[in-house]
Amino acid sequence: MTIEIEVRKFKDFDLRGGTIIEGFPTVGLVSTIACSYMISTLDLDQICALESEQFPPVSMVYAKKPKFPARIYAREDIKLAVFITEFPLPSTLHRPIARSILSWAAEQGCERVISLEGLPAENMEEDIPRETPAVWGVGSTDEARQELEKNGIEQIEVAMISGVSGVLLNEGRWRGINVASLLAEARPEYPDAHAAAELVKAADLLIPEVEIDLEPLYEQAREIEESYRKLEQQVSPVIREPHVAMFR
Repeated sequence: MTIEIEVRKFKDFDLRGGTIIEGFPTVGLVSTIACSYMISTLDLDQICALESEQFPPVSMVYAKKPKFPARIYAREDIKLAVFITEFPLPSTLHRPIARSILSWAAEQGCERVISLEGLPAENMEEDIPRETPAVWGVGSTDEARQELEKNGIEQIEVAMISGVSGVLLNEGRWRGINVASLLAEARPEYPDAHAAAELVKAADLLIPEVEIDLEPLYEQAREIEESYRKLEQQVSPVIREPHVAMFR
């Protein structure tokens, strides 16, 4: 069965030469938290929604307005678009979503895709102090790898990256599209705003057109993590696959 991902456009934007950031849920919800913060801090505007029969039948309500569960936000002057959803995706959607992102990027004339991902940290309890979460990178092309090196982001030598990020890297290599996957060490059982902050910091290095203030994210980490816990309690009953966890 072919799974269709429909992109519903609300506004026309010129994103030629720009960057796409992908932030679908992963370990510790780091990608979702990071993208949500960037959308808010950079004042991005919703320009499209993604729809599929495989998506949960819900409406996300923010600022009194209903939102599709998967959305695209952008800002034309800095040539930046962000894909985000608060829902964990069933594995059957990983390939269709990744290919839709790359096709949309090509249609818009975007030059690169940055995928945000979490890696489960071992033996880490929520209340135990820790060092700054590590962030690593993987590039799909020589150019993407050179950008990671130039910005001092350590690259992974050997790993297995699954989900949307894994498909983006594979398809990016095959199509010759610059994809950089940023992976932060995160607590697997809790929303991890501290790890999300390190992802935002690394992504900021790769996007010279923007400058993101991370202090509010560090300062409000506890509140942000608690808000996502409450969201998890609300959305869990409508997730179709029982084995798909919110944080893992």
